[in-house]
Amino acid sequence: SVLRLFLTGVHPVFGQPLQQVLQEESALHHDLLQQDFLDTYNNLTLKTLMGLEWVSKHCPNASYVVKADQDVFLNLGYLVRRLLQPQLPPKRDFMTGCVYRNTGPLRNKAYKWYVPPEVYPNETYPPYCGGPAYVLSGDLARKVYAVAQTLPLINMEDSFVGICLHALGVRVTDSPWGLFNMYKVAYDKCKFSRLVMVHHYSPKELLELWPHFQGPGPACPP
Repeated sequence: SVLRLFLTGVHPVFGQPLQQVLQEESALHHDLLQQDFLDTYNNLTLKTLMGLEWVSKHCPNASYVVKADQDVFLNLGYLVRRLLQPQLPPKRDFMTGCVYRNTGPLRNKAYKWYVPPEVYPNETYPPYCGGPAYVLSGDLARKVYAVAQTLPLINMEDSFVGICLHALGVRVTDSPWGLFNMYKVAYDKCKFSRLVMVHHYSPKELLELWPHFQGPGPACPP
């Protein structure tokens, strides 16, 4: 079974007007997690740790945890069949996605990805999975949350998770090439049926393509 949760903080401008809407949504679907921090790009690390904390406390037996942003197409069915192989015992100390290696913090204050040296002095990050979507085994999700409490936070959420893995002595696992797409791929039902994630799709676009993706159609070539 799959449990879907939506993570949110407080909107930096419309927090109070939106709160009533969020409470109504939560009462109807029971699928929102919220904490009292500004929901901004620089607080993505806090948002991810909020999710990992909830999983650690309320889903300690989860086999896998997927973190995905709101602007991605996510094919959970193919992820499970292609990578996680539910007929096998759950993987342990496992994380995969689009893996980045030999990257470092940007020191130019003009970029939203700016990380000052006093926050992270090293010139390179440990290997990490790109933030739009990645997968962790349930045991590793709990370990990442625990070790994060001992490390100084940085605003680059995906890089910070990589720092946590490095502290744990865990290596990321490369996924088969092209399953996690960090760039937008033009929608094609057969092509998307063999992808796990495609980045840069707006909520409006996702609402339009999802019914077609799930609907009937000609069989795709093997």
